[in-house]
Amino acid sequence: MNILLKIFMIIISIIIIIAIIVFAFLNFNPAFGGKFSKEEIKKYESSPNFKDGKFVNMEPTAVMVEGASMWENAWEFIKGPENGKPELMETIKFDKEKFMLSSDVNAVYTWFGHSTVMMRVKDKTIIADPVFSSYASPVSFTNKSFKYSNNYDVDDLPYIDIVLISHDHYDHLDMNTIKKMDKNVGRYLVPLGVELHLIKWGIAENKIEVMDWWDEKSIEGITFASTPARHFSGRKFSRNNSLWCSWVVKTDSVNLYFGADSGYGKHFKMIGEKYGPFDFSMIECGQYNKNWKNIHAMPEQSVQANIDLKSKSMMAIHWGKFQLALHPWTEPIERARVAAEKTGVDLVEPEIGDVNVLN
Repeated sequence: MNILLKIFMIIISIIIIIAIIVFAFLNFNPAFGGKFSKEEIKKYESSPNFKDGKFVNMEPTAVMVEGASMWENAWEFIKGPENGKPELMETIKFDKEKFMLSSDVNAVYTWFGHSTVMMRVKDKTIIADPVFSSYASPVSFTNKSFKYSNNYDVDDLPYIDIVLISHDHYDHLDMNTIKKMDKNVGRYLVPLGVELHLIKWGIAENKIEVMDWWDEKSIEGITFASTPARHFSGRKFSRNNSLWCSWVVKTDSVNLYFGADSGYGKHFKMIGEKYGPFDFSMIECGQYNKNWKNIHAMPEQSVQANIDLKSKSMMAIHWGKFQLALHPWTEPIERARVAAEKTGVDLVEPEIGDVNVLN
């Protein structure tokens, strides 16, 4: 009996220790970001995109399509896709001097993989969704990035005048990157609610501009507009406490669109009508699946989005760094090429790390 009691007490002790560790992890890991108290959430009630205590899309958007099996998808992720990631991805060493000297053109941009794009417009350096950690997760052993032949770090970057954040998912908003780069950042433009994460990580409130869909901010000849996307948000268990968005960056000589994460929807035509035509669009084309196409557009839909936006050319983003879906890692750009050729869309394919001129 004593032996059984001892075994029972050991099991109970292990369960209690595990529960304490999980509780501490969920409540004290700073990577989860800010807490959305009732008082904070109440501030967003005036937004037309906030209903019944949560942010919503312009049209009904279930994360998983009807009939999709969560268990099947979980098993597929455990097995992993064939050719899900490269052994080594060839990239270009970033040339900061070349990037900064290209001020006599309409725009310069460098893609750092996935959705991290840095732009130089009207002598201002703008970076969208900067993620320079080797993982997109609250823990370092999951969602590891691909191995690059040239790695990139915050220290490689010039002074950043403006950081654009599209939403609070880990592959778009990275705590370590934000904290490390903050000393060289002028200001942040973020959708409603995302400011709580930045403040939690020590970013000064006076550096943060919070914007709803269709809000505009003019900064030294550059107009930034927060525009709709069809997606969702959340860093822990609760979803849609903060807003998600896309961005327009417009001057008297160039008009850019940064799409971030979005399923296909009517918002692309609305943005095209209001702010187009665009010279260049950066549109999600990766980490898709037929089961979650409402929140991550399929490549053919991404090409159609470029047409809806009335954009002269398109770059496919949200691929080339993380394996967050079940398709082969090269499939996004291959499918986008086929769709672009069929529809006459000018699909631009820059190398990661290269400095590209947009005239």
